Amino acid sequence: MDVFTMDETVNLIADRVENKQFTQHTVVNVAKIVNMGKDPTLASSVRTCDIINIDGMGVVLGARLLGHNIPERVAGIDLFHRLLQMSAERAYPVFLLGAQEDVVAEAHRRVCEINPKLNVAEHHHGYFWDDEEAVVRKIQESGARLLFVAITSPKKENFINKWGEQLGVDFVMGVGGTFDVVAGKVKRAPKWMQELGLEWLYRVIQEPGRMWKRYLVTNSQFAWMLLKAKFFG
Repeated sequence: MDVFTMDETVNLIADRVENKQFTQHTVVNVAKIVNMGKDPTLASSVRTCDIINIDGMGVVLGARLLGHNIPERVAGIDLFHRLLQMSAERAYPVFLLGAQEDVVAEAHRRVCEINPKLNVAEHHHGYFWDDEEAVVRKIQESGARLLFVAITSPKKENFINKWGEQLGVDFVMGVGGTFDVVAGKVKRAPKWMQELGLEWLYRVIQEPGRMWKRYLVTNSQFAWMLLKAKFFG
């Protein structure tokens, strides 16, 4: 797998969109890597992506421990903002899919406030599983060139992999809880915690009842995976 910096990723995506070369993008973090080992469908959805970035200092540090040259972390939310800026500059319409209706509507408003020239062709909430085809048609008919899917794993990866080029866009990326952050519903960790790989701890502090078990389990399993790979091949 090629490992790209943020700038390299943005430039590669820009070139592929310019050439109308359909591109599926994803990021991997500790939780996703652990879950890929248990969920073959998720693993297949991730591996079929054209571009995979590492989002999560745990994975960056773990890969470096195993001797891999990882230049930097490419956080999905930061890449999202860079791609919106690129889309505004190049007049590429975008589609925002996911989260609750009030959240995606507020995210729509705020990204347009940040990028006044941005064309958000449409937005739609993430609770559409009783009629996926209608949402796919809405995306197709919107004229969007880039699609951002803010739905939890593994639903977003499997949705993107299932519909692929039928979505009618040139680029599609899963962005998880990004709309919640953009809309102000959830706060992002301070920069120093991001750089130390402690964003997971910040999320636990914000939502202890929902997050502590998830991170305790996945972080422990990932640490064991690293130890086995390091000392037992």
